[in-house]
Amino acid sequence: MTASAAGPLPQHTRVRARTQIALRLLLGLAVIFAVEATIGWLVTGHLAHIWPLSAEDGVDRTLAQHRGHTLDNVSGFFSTLANTPSAIALSLVAFVAIRLLTHRWPEALFVATALLSEVGIFLLTTVVIERSRPAVPHLDPHAPPTSSFPSGHVAAAVALYAAVVLVLRRHRAPWPAWLLLAVPCAVGFARLYRGMHHPSDVLAGALLGALCVLLAYRVVLTGRDRR
Repeated sequence: MTASAAGPLPQHTRVRARTQIALRLLLGLAVIFAVEATIGWLVTGHLAHIWPLSAEDGVDRTLAQHRGHTLDNVSGFFSTLANTPSAIALSLVAFVAIRLLTHRWPEALFVATALLSEVGIFLLTTVVIERSRPAVPHLDPHAPPTSSFPSGHVAAAVALYAAVVLVLRRHRAPWPAWLLLAVPCAVGFARLYRGMHHPSDVLAGALLGALCVLLAYRVVLTGRDRR
């Protein structure tokens, strides 16, 4: 085979590989959206008055009755840590830091893909699922008028910190990277404590973030490792 005949092949191979990645990502996102939407329809419909969902209002009321100055401030910090501006800023920092420290693009793209996937599915889900926030005083009165289901704060926190943990573990971080997962847990409690979400909203947000990380890992990192 001549050099001229062999030349176009690598470019064609790269285009085909990128197309396959895009298709796998889109298919995965469609599945995740279907899962979240189905859970949302069940939570706001047939299962709303069945235990344990029937006990959700009691959880929100109990937390609201036990509020205090210290927890108000701590929960406010973690809630702000996962809002949209903070999530975008922290994701950009993580993207740049991972690129500079690893000298590789795949890990940085993995983190970006996980978070962008989460944001897209979150927005779509809030369009098709309408759920009011808990009937307790809200500590974040200026929250965006989106559906309570799922929790975008929790989804973003899980997507970001779980993705960073996986990158650190791949590069054998000298400290227990999994400790970062305490941040999404704190965010979840903060959203409940501040009266902004039902418990099932928080769980659905955590599931959304985790599924987006898994999808991004399989498509961006595992797929590249196999080639």
